Amino acid sequence: MVSRVREALNKIRWHKDLDPKDYEVHVVHRGAPGDIKVVPASCITEVLRGGFKFRDVDGNEKVIPYHRVLLIRNRVSGDVLFSKGE
Repeated sequence: MVSRVREALNKIRWHKDLDPKDYEVHVVHRGAPGDIKVVPASCITEVLRGGFKFRDVDGNEKVIPYHRVLLIRNRVSGDVLFSKGE
């Protein structure tokens, strides 16, 4: 079964009518304010089977497993593509 998070990230990356710059991914990140880190979808470099890779502001590549994703939303319109628990 394909993860709903993976489906949403692939849609953002590959759908011709969607701009990754408009989307953000909220993930559990211990030590961040409120333990939540916001990753711009435009920083995602690869969508994997169990998580995704992104480049941080220092250019380091990091991997986030899908179970840590809380929310994927369009930051411009507010539309939610994924919300954990829904």
